[in-house]
Amino acid sequence: MANLKEIRSRISSVKSTMQITSAMKMVSAAKLKKAQDAITAMRPYADKLTELLQSLSANLDVDGGSRYSEVREVKKVLVVSISSNRGLCGAFNANIIKQSVSLLQGKYGNQQVDFVTIGKKAADILRKRHTIVSDHSRVFDDLTFEAVAAIAEELMKRFEDGEYDRIELVYNKFKNAATQIVMTEQFLPIQPAEEAAEMAGDYIFEPSEAEIVEQLIPKSLKTQLFKAIRDSFASEHGARMTAMHKATDNAAELRDQLTLTYNKARQAAITNEILEIVGGAEALANT
Repeated sequence: MANLKEIRSRISSVKSTMQITSAMKMVSAAKLKKAQDAITAMRPYADKLTELLQSLSANLDVDGGSRYSEVREVKKVLVVSISSNRGLCGAFNANIIKQSVSLLQGKYGNQQVDFVTIGKKAADILRKRHTIVSDHSRVFDDLTFEAVAAIAEELMKRFEDGEYDRIELVYNKFKNAATQIVMTEQFLPIQPAEEAAEMAGDYIFEPSEAEIVEQLIPKSLKTQLFKAIRDSFASEHGARMTAMHKATDNAAELRDQLTLTYNKARQAAITNEILEIVGGAEALANT
């Protein structure tokens, strides 16, 4: 059994860890509220915009102005992996990296796959074995629509120039603080909705569908990417809050176990001292 000094040192270390994890949990909880409100408010607008865009694109030929709907033979794929800049958030980043690599080895096993990373954790792992054409991890330092729009414009240009035939987004979709869903979402080319032909009759277009689509597509794609990053941002804080909550609970359990061990060891030491004193007194009495 470890001596009392070692046990006291371990208890002190565990208590210090508890203070850190508890503080990180509270910080993530505060940030989560703001991030959750932002993504919750944004989703209805982004979903409706995407629905309208898909409806319009389905009724246009590629040569009619919807150059981002062009379906080509898939030879080169660009995967946008959205992770976080910091760890201590459970399997949040590991799931993104695993899904990104899974696309390379599975669905696109016969195609060339490159990566764009948004988040240092994905960049640090993926660059060891795969090609990263650009990294935008600093976007989280000031997460604004303008900063994300610049990334979306880069992706659109790479597709329009024929550099890549398909672009996929991999990110964590926020459900609640304890649950994040790993999503693989096609960014380009735009996928027309199956029911778009029926939906088109509900709208009157002015000046024309082609002109509206030409203006709507860039905005919709920027919004889609911004929503994915917002989802990931909220998911990160939810995952970290949950992870730190579990870490705090585990530290509390370990502290209690160590305290019990310490008390037993201390009681045993006191008992031994009493026995030694009694034994010594009896020895003196018998001399």
